[in-house]
Amino acid sequence: MYLISRCLLGENCKYNGGNNRNQAVVAFCQAHSCYGVCPEAESGLPVPRPPAEYAGGRILDQTGADVTAAFERGAAAALAKAIKHAEKRGEPIEGAILKANSPSCGSGQIYDGTFTGTLTAGTGCFAGKLQERGIKVISEKEINDGKF
Repeated sequence: MYLISRCLLGENCKYNGGNNRNQAVVAFCQAHSCYGVCPEAESGLPVPRPPAEYAGGRILDQTGADVTAAFERGAAAALAKAIKHAEKRGEPIEGAILKANSPSCGSGQIYDGTFTGTLTAGTGCFAGKLQERGIKVISEKEINDGKF
């Protein structure tokens, strides 16, 4: 089973109330066992909400509010739900396709906290929890690279 960011599947859970529907990800899910996740929705933060980025090891929204605890809470809840779903289905979590650059789901690169679209090396809090468990994480940008 693969974990997929729900925004990539077209769910309007993105910070601005929209989604990041990606047809290649949708097609992947039609051919594989998948489970949609949204750690930010699990956090209890509203949709829409101000955008948030990592800055100095914390996650701050564009107003300067520290939302680190909410993001960490959402990441833990999303992981727990995904594990429970996988166990219920009797399937291992084989990997995850998560939204690129997100403070929750980014893998390899995330926004740098300046809210200018600038990227820096880093991993989102949910993606990091998956990687700590040995679960391979890629972004929608890598879906056609043959990594899964």
